Amino acid sequence: MVVPVNKVVRVETTGADVIHSFAVPAFGIKIDAIPGRLNETWFKANKVGVYYGQCSELCGKDHAYMPIAVRVVSDQDFAAWVETAKKKFAANPANAFASAAEAAH
Repeated sequence: MVVPVNKVVRVETTGADVIHSFAVPAFGIKIDAIPGRLNETWFKANKVGVYYGQCSELCGKDHAYMPIAVRVVSDQDFAAWVETAKKKFAANPANAFASAAEAAH
C-alpha cells in the first residue's frame, strides 16, 4: 500500500473466506475483515517511511504469509506513483491484486 504523508487514509476491510485482521501497530490500527461485512478505520502517517503490519487473526494455514507493508511518501512521490500504477495495473487485467512487495518499491 502506498499513501501520502500527512493525509487521512481511510481503510475499508471485508473478507472473502474467513475472518482476517488488518493491523499496522505503528499507526495504532487493527480492524477485522469479516466476510459479508464492511468495516472501516483510518490513520494519518506523519513521517515518510515504510511501516509493517500483518494479519493478526489466526485465519488459516497461510496466516504467517500475510504481511502488510505501507509505504508513506511525499505528495509529489505519491502523484508519480499513481501515474505509474495506472499504467502498470490498468494495462494488465491479469494483475487484479498487487503484491505487498511490488507496492513497497
